[in-house]
Amino acid sequence: MIFLFLLVEVLIGSAVAEIHATVWTQEMVQNLFTAAGEVGATVPAMIAHHGYMVETHHVTTYDGYILQMHRIPATPTSPAATNKSAVFLMHGLLSSSADWVVMGPGKGLAYILADAGYDVWMGNARGNTYSKNHTTITDFAGKEFWDFEWHQIGYYDLPAMIDYTLTNTGQRKLIYVGHSQGTTSFYVMASAKPEYNDKINVMFSLAPVAYMGNLKSPLLRLTSTLVNTLEAIFDLFGEYEFLPKGDLIGLLGSKFCHDDALTQFLCSNVLFLMCGFNKAQLNTTMLPVIFKHTPAGASTRQLVHYGQEIMFRKFRQYDYGPVLNLHHYHKITPPNYNLGRISAPVHLLYSDNDWMAAVSDVEKLYSELGNPVEKYRILDGKWNHLDFLWGINAKELVYNHILTTLENQYSN
Repeated sequence: MIFLFLLVEVLIGSAVAEIHATVWTQEMVQNLFTAAGEVGATVPAMIAHHGYMVETHHVTTYDGYILQMHRIPATPTSPAATNKSAVFLMHGLLSSSADWVVMGPGKGLAYILADAGYDVWMGNARGNTYSKNHTTITDFAGKEFWDFEWHQIGYYDLPAMIDYTLTNTGQRKLIYVGHSQGTTSFYVMASAKPEYNDKINVMFSLAPVAYMGNLKSPLLRLTSTLVNTLEAIFDLFGEYEFLPKGDLIGLLGSKFCHDDALTQFLCSNVLFLMCGFNKAQLNTTMLPVIFKHTPAGASTRQLVHYGQEIMFRKFRQYDYGPVLNLHHYHKITPPNYNLGRISAPVHLLYSDNDWMAAVSDVEKLYSELGNPVEKYRILDGKWNHLDFLWGINAKELVYNHILTTLENQYSN
């Protein structure tokens, strides 16, 4: 365990240090948030504030979770129309639909797609800020509500939201864009329910996560060493909901983030601590808004499931242990997801410095997909997992490629 903590220190220290970077003081960080003013707007309020049409929708999954979806059907430059192609955006772990809009028009992918004439729908997974609701369960802190991992998001949440989107737009297929866990859950859905491949025109995977045997994230590597003691994970991470201000997060954040006050502050947010960050692409003036909306909630078992992926180097269903696996799967080991059953065209957008999606793991994923179309490597050696969402040059390096690909290969 001591060796592991030393490894974490080396990895985080090397990843966050920047030569000739601005050294932030505590006063500078405090001034940043003081100047930011009110950052408490909801996703619909943020969208409406910029003059974009916004709708809020609710869909109920087969197992009773009530999910909130957000839609941008029209923009100041693109009026509403019934013939717009539907795009569905799905967020990553500990996140929400806010990921796609917090950077504002011209920067956030939802705005960019809407301005380009697409009908944009944004999903929210069970348990996050906008989807903490259920038809029969009323204790949203209890074990029953949080008894899920990302398998259920792919198996129940995505099909419910995709069907709802298609029904309400009159479209036969939609364009799917996922980030991080938003890619994982897609691979679950498209392999476990292959009929949904016929409802996908094209799928873009930003920072694709399936195989994780070679990932760099110190926090998830630490989690992977504890997967055989599930109760210990619950104690460390706050019982059933993943509580990002628990003892372990505080320990890692304070002990291993020495660069400057900004680095220490970023490490107080579990998403940055888990995924790392690239200061060259970080718009610090947007941090108050990002921190207001992130982390947005997740089940501890989602983290544990990823830990299992790292330990066993497989892309497979949740491991309950040999006895319970017999009950759930009628075999002592969990079944692998059959990526070959994914017949929808998939584009993988990845980078060299992604703590969560190592290049070798992305290449393995690509080799097993049923219909891989493209591996697109971001032309920035320091491009990080969260830069796909909030990087200063995300439009130029990522989103423009998506728009061009849609226009050239998937236009009606």
